[in-house]
Amino acid sequence: MTFERDTIKILEKALSKLEEGFEAFPDGEHRYDIEKIEKVMLHVAERMQDNYPYFHPCYAGQMLKSPHPIARVAYMLSLYINPNNHALDGGRASSHLEKEAVAEIAQMFGWKRFLGHLTGGGTMANMEALWISGKLSPGKKILASEQAHYTHARISEVLGLPFQAVSCDKRARLDVGSLEKALESGDVGTVVATIGTTGTGSVDPLQEILELKSRYGFRVHADSAYGGYFTLTDTLDPDTQRAYEGLVNTDSICVDPHKHGLQPYGCGCVLFRDPDVGKYYSHDSPYTYFTSSELHLGEISLECSRPGASAVALWATQKLLPLVHGGEFAQGLSKSCRAARSLYKKIDSDERFRTLFPPELDILVWAPNGKTASQISQRSEKLFRAAAEQNIHIATFQYPSALIRTQWSDVTFDRPAVTCLRSCLMKPEHEKWVEKIWNTLQTAAQ
Repeated sequence: MTFERDTIKILEKALSKLEEGFEAFPDGEHRYDIEKIEKVMLHVAERMQDNYPYFHPCYAGQMLKSPHPIARVAYMLSLYINPNNHALDGGRASSHLEKEAVAEIAQMFGWKRFLGHLTGGGTMANMEALWISGKLSPGKKILASEQAHYTHARISEVLGLPFQAVSCDKRARLDVGSLEKALESGDVGTVVATIGTTGTGSVDPLQEILELKSRYGFRVHADSAYGGYFTLTDTLDPDTQRAYEGLVNTDSICVDPHKHGLQPYGCGCVLFRDPDVGKYYSHDSPYTYFTSSELHLGEISLECSRPGASAVALWATQKLLPLVHGGEFAQGLSKSCRAARSLYKKIDSDERFRTLFPPELDILVWAPNGKTASQISQRSEKLFRAAAEQNIHIATFQYPSALIRTQWSDVTFDRPAVTCLRSCLMKPEHEKWVEKIWNTLQTAAQ
């Protein structure tokens, strides 16, 4: 295969255009040894060959998706200036681009009035949301499902807030009955609703959580780091669609443009429905914010220096691929959903395998058949390696036995977790690759 190179030509034209804005300045003294740079870069390229093909449809394991070509080239162009979006003095143009791009993300969720900015990733975005929760409800508990991202427990510990995991239903979604029991203690400040778990892509029942909020008075934070963008698709089942419709009524939202937003790492985003929470970020800097009376992004962020290049790449991508229902970007997400469902049907109809439940988004979990949890786990490991030998890369996933017992009633569970296989079909191209992946898995299963 060959990598896309056409945008390198566009970068050269864009770089010439960028130079026009700085014609008043004399050339600096650039004394770089090009031959040495080339030697090192060729060595880097050789070392980088030691990677799985994350960019290719034959990779369907972890949540890894290549940036769009326009994101790559916009990011590279920005690096010639290397703006810092902490303050307007260090990132004037890129700060404005960030505000515009983040406003488009907020609009995607139905918010026109909000406070938000980009972050280094989902972990930092979730941390800021829970930090604000701690400010508004000091000392009160954070609740999230057992299948929520592990960082919520870690973040709560860092913030000095108590954390409690709530059990899940058989589809790996937060169990509403268990949640209400936990709420009866009266010491809960925030409930995290996961919109697309990293394990199974499951979507918590957000509408039911919001109904409990009206009775118990806690904040709702939507961790949609993985699944947020699927609000633009028309391929969700009714229950999942209903959950997405509740996002507009949450208190804060996290979404990761570096997952389904076609961006390079790291690019996360945190949004607050009430802009007044910005008062908790207030701080003084004797030298950072003197250049403008406008709001500096560093005044509403826990992070200090932040790459303006991320904002430039995101803005350019959203101009090319607007965040609208039915648009090219949304269609790409729909293709991923259809790919996951297509592969699920093939696996589910083959007696050599076991499935758990149909995918809500573009992730499915399954396993080779077996009589015991240990046998299924051993066969999963073997199939994982056999598929990789044929250049189809999937992932393994430790799934709690407690969540599978009722579905796999004929299995003897001799261990607390079962090693299953996990396929993340997050590239639009996967829709055309399902047959190839399936044929390889069948061969590997032999």
